[in-house]
Amino acid sequence: MKRGYDSSSSSPSSTFGPPQSRFKYNPEGDSQFLEDESTKIFARKVAEHYSARTNQTLEEREASPIIHLKKLNNWIKSVLIQLYARRGDAVLDLACGKGGDLIKWDKAKIGYYVGIDIAEGSIEDCRTRYNGDADHHQRRKKFTFPARLICGDCYEARLDEVLASDAPFDICSCQFALHYSWSTEARARRALANVSALLRPGGIFIGTMPDANVIVKKLRDAEGLEFGNSVYWIRFDEEFSEKRFRSSSPFGIKYKFHLEDAVDCPEWIVPFHVFKPLAEEYDLELVFVKNSHEFVHEYLKKPEYVELMRRLGALGDGNQDQSTLSQDEWEVAYLYLSFVLRKRGQPDRTQGNRRRDNGKMNISTEDILYINSEN
Repeated sequence: MKRGYDSSSSSPSSTFGPPQSRFKYNPEGDSQFLEDESTKIFARKVAEHYSARTNQTLEEREASPIIHLKKLNNWIKSVLIQLYARRGDAVLDLACGKGGDLIKWDKAKIGYYVGIDIAEGSIEDCRTRYNGDADHHQRRKKFTFPARLICGDCYEARLDEVLASDAPFDICSCQFALHYSWSTEARARRALANVSALLRPGGIFIGTMPDANVIVKKLRDAEGLEFGNSVYWIRFDEEFSEKRFRSSSPFGIKYKFHLEDAVDCPEWIVPFHVFKPLAEEYDLELVFVKNSHEFVHEYLKKPEYVELMRRLGALGDGNQDQSTLSQDEWEVAYLYLSFVLRKRGQPDRTQGNRRRDNGKMNISTEDILYINSEN
C-alpha cells in the first residue's frame, strides 16, 4: 500500500472521519489551554530518553540493526534540504537533537543556523559536533556558517520573543519530532505559532513525522493493541481497545513506540486531516505530504538523488557493499511521512545579515541559551 497527498487534497484521509469543527486561532495566546502536570512529565521523559543516548562511534553505528533505515532517513532529509534550502538561508532547526543534520545544512551553503532542543545532553552533543571535536567522527573542516544553540521546549516557550533579533528565518526544519507536540492542543498550537512567527513570508517549513493513517490501519489490522516486527513495536493502551478515535478529540492519542537502537518512549498520533487546517490557521499552507515509501519511489527517479542514495549507502553502494534495507526496516519507513509547508505572503529578501551577529563560529558551553516555558 502506497499513497501520497498533494496540496490540492482537501481531505487527505478519512481514517479518523471528518473533523467536527475547525479549531479557531486565539489571538490572545493559548493560555486558555493549560498544560497539566502529566504533559510536562511525558515531555521530560522524552527529553531524558534522548539525552541519555550516547554518541556512537562509526563502528557502533554501522553495527546497528537499523543502519540502513538510518541511512534512508538521512537521504530523505538530505533531499528535502536540497529541494528547499538556498545559499545564505537562515535556518531554524526545531528539536535539532545531536546536530545530525549540520553537515547537510553546510552542504546547502546556508548563512546562519539556530538549533533548539529540550534535551540538555543532545544540545551539548550538538555543540561538540558543530565545533568539530566530537570523538565519534573524524575531525572535519569547520562549518561555514555561524550558529546559535538553545536548550528549551520549543512546544511550550514563545520563540518569537527568544529569537526576536534572529528572525525572520528562511527555512524551518523539524525532523522526526513534531508529533511530540500533539500531546495537547496547546503544545500543537504553540509549535505552529512558533514556526509561523519566525518564518518570513514565503518561508518554508520542512519536516518528517509518523504517518497516522498507516499506524491506525496497522492497529486495526492487528489482533490486539500491539503490532510490529523484529526491529520495532507499537503498543496502544487499553483506553483504545475499540481502536476508534473521536474526531472531536484529535490530540493526546498516545502510544508507546520502541525502535531498536533509536527510540523507546511515548509518542502521539498526528491526524494529518487535522494538522493541515490547523497549520493554515497560522498561515502555513501545504505544499506536499508524502509517505516515505512514496517519497522514495518519486525521488529515486531523479539521477542526482540516486547518486546521493548510493553515497549514503541505504541500498548498498552499488559496488562492494551489497547490503541493503531489510524488509523489516522498509516496513518501519512506511510508518513515516514527509511534509512541506509554505508561509503565506510574498518573499522579502531585503533583510540584512544582522542576525549573523548572534551566532558564533565556535560555541562554548556558556554560549548555550537555556530557556523555560515562561519565555
